[in-house]
Amino acid sequence: MRPRHVGAKLLLLAMCAYFLVPVWWLLVASTKNAEGLFSGSGALWFNGFHLFENLGDLFSFNNGEFLRWLGNSVLYAFAGGAGCTVISVLAGYGFAKFTFRGRNAVFALVLGSVMVPLTALVIPTFVLMSNVGLTDTIWAVILPSLLSPFAVYLMRVYAAASVPDELLDAARIDGAGELRTFVRVALPLMRPGVITVLLLSVVSTWNNFFLPLTMLSSSKLFPLPVGIGLWTQLASSNNAGGQSLWNLIIVGSLVSIVPLIVAFLTLQKYWQGGLAVGSLK
Repeated sequence: MRPRHVGAKLLLLAMCAYFLVPVWWLLVASTKNAEGLFSGSGALWFNGFHLFENLGDLFSFNNGEFLRWLGNSVLYAFAGGAGCTVISVLAGYGFAKFTFRGRNAVFALVLGSVMVPLTALVIPTFVLMSNVGLTDTIWAVILPSLLSPFAVYLMRVYAAASVPDELLDAARIDGAGELRTFVRVALPLMRPGVITVLLLSVVSTWNNFFLPLTMLSSSKLFPLPVGIGLWTQLASSNNAGGQSLWNLIIVGSLVSIVPLIVAFLTLQKYWQGGLAVGSLK
């Protein structure tokens, strides 16, 4: 084996360890009770197995508060991710395949807005939602999540590269309308890009912290990141019950990543299977 290959493999192993060690620690820590978690020994290895006890405490704590937050996160991620995907796909396809006055100027504005940090838009968005009376409602989280300039840019580039104009012209000559041409011809070719945007939108909405923290004041509407952050503040300020609460925080963090893993594994086959499906029809 050549020395450069050994160095490259060692670098890849180091990068894998860098990303996997925190996940391993989270998994191991979730199986410990409060005494084992704060014992200071064997941080990266099992010391007893109390995972199911911790899960029971997690789901029953404060009248099932975690389950309510989990349901909120599912709602926000599904509604925001699906809505963002639909809007981005339609907008990207329109920018790529239709010619209209001001197209380049409008797309330049969309492309420029990608460079604006999302945190810089939270306060103006809060003022807007406050003026229309939507703060502290689920719409204050869902509506801003529907718009993603980067997703529009991604779908515009993907539609321009993956959907030949000749196929669209052939469908139109055969008498298909624009909607049918999009659904039957363009959309199958765009499937990998659609799945990519869907995954990115769902993950972004699921992990969103600052927006719901600003928009929501009722803990019943909190998503998981904000709810776990609330528990972290309570654990840091409560020395008496902080140890047991840290157990719930760690197990809750583990549970919060499970839906994302399931989403990636479920959508992976559609991701790969859509690469050539349109060209075979």
